[in-house]
Amino acid sequence: MLIGELSRRTGVSPRLLRYYEAQGLLDARRGPNGYRYYDEDSVVTVRQVRALLKAGLPTEVIRSVLPCARGERPEFDWCAELWDILNGELAAMDERIDNLQRSRSTLAGYLTKS
Repeated sequence: MLIGELSRRTGVSPRLLRYYEAQGLLDARRGPNGYRYYDEDSVVTVRQVRALLKAGLPTEVIRSVLPCARGERPEFDWCAELWDILNGELAAMDERIDNLQRSRSTLAGYLTKS
């Protein structure tokens, strides 16, 4: 399928689909005319990428997680490496949340002193 059809079927803009391809998240073949052609599986892959982005994972992590993803939700074929990657991302996210809460508390303190 062409990029326009993949865009329509997934609700993701062609520009973002090209970005996914540049990041190694999506594969496309090039026809003799230079157009991108996507397999039917690309619809599921794009939906997986969107779900993983929504979970807060960066594209570098998604690239390593995608081979283990199954289905649109996605679900995973678990292995120790995947478990470690996702646990690491969760710990980093928790740390960012803690830092934001401390910053918020400091800022709120400034507002109560005025």
